[in-house]
Amino acid sequence: MNPKPNIVNLPVYKPGKPIEEVKKELGLDEVIKLASNENPYGASPSAKAAIIADLDNLFLYPDGSAADLTAALASHLGVQSDNIIFGCGSDEIIALIARAFFLPGDETIMADQTFSVYKSNADIESAVTIEVPLVDGTHDLDGMLARVTERTKVIWICNPNNPTGTIVPEEALVKFLNAVPAGVMVVLDEAYFEYVTDPSYSDGIKLLDQYPNLVVLRTFSKIYGLAALRIGYGVASPQIINLINKVREPFNTSRLAQAGALAALADQAYVEQCRRLNSEGIVQLEGEFKRLGLKSFPAHGNFIMVDVRKPASEVFDALLRLGIIVRAGHRLYPTCIRVTVGSAEQNKSFITALEQTLKEQEVRA
Repeated sequence: MNPKPNIVNLPVYKPGKPIEEVKKELGLDEVIKLASNENPYGASPSAKAAIIADLDNLFLYPDGSAADLTAALASHLGVQSDNIIFGCGSDEIIALIARAFFLPGDETIMADQTFSVYKSNADIESAVTIEVPLVDGTHDLDGMLARVTERTKVIWICNPNNPTGTIVPEEALVKFLNAVPAGVMVVLDEAYFEYVTDPSYSDGIKLLDQYPNLVVLRTFSKIYGLAALRIGYGVASPQIINLINKVREPFNTSRLAQAGALAALADQAYVEQCRRLNSEGIVQLEGEFKRLGLKSFPAHGNFIMVDVRKPASEVFDALLRLGIIVRAGHRLYPTCIRVTVGSAEQNKSFITALEQTLKEQEVRA
């Protein structure tokens, strides 16, 4: 069997280590996972109830158009139903965009370092990836504009950026969009949109009427707590949505995902509660990092990237043995770990383990 040449060296995406695997591997009874930016408070009670109520319908295919959810989301966002497409997480929308628009040799621009799925899907379609280094952990929009050529097809902006957690303010984003050629698609990934409280942050949906080349991605995996059900969405002009729909597989979101998302969307009081608790968690962690003399990037999502001043892989392993799962292995930030903002108790446990780890490593040094 001979695979496509561009697939041979493609790295396999490595998710955060599962809790049960760590328990079994290290013989631990208690493990806290702060590696995948999941909502520590879970889904809203109304979403759980809606999922349970639909269990009797597991023998039925889902609505391939997600009509009820689409209508509800369109009303919530202030757009039309034909502006929306759903996917198996927003990851699938990224893959569908790559499938629909990239030809071999097309160029695509993204930050270095950002969400790895942009590049992997470009690689699959034999597009040429142009990576522009971050500046202080933030997208270098001027640097990205300077790399635009007649072969540029798509520009990706992760806002807040994963893994650094920084944001592109609205003023800078609008200036950038005004300068991008009309024939170049800009994909604005707002997976953590609902967590952001900074008043300078933009709402990408409100920019769609002015910029027909803009696509906004969001998800129910983060603040809505439905990561296990894999449902996200894209919002764009009807013309773009129609083209993406042409390469979408039928029934790509499940009945349970649609039912859960519909109920979760209606419970905005729960979303606000999770946003408030997350903001309190950021303050808690940033205060502890300051006490420990550690610098972190400004956090605008539900995670923080912090410089632990030691090889991140070593700190990751040490924390793992103490039952705390975080993320390391960020190529441009070898001494940084990314930690999800957990509950107050989880954050306290993480800080205790981190402080112990750093002290032990200083003794060994």
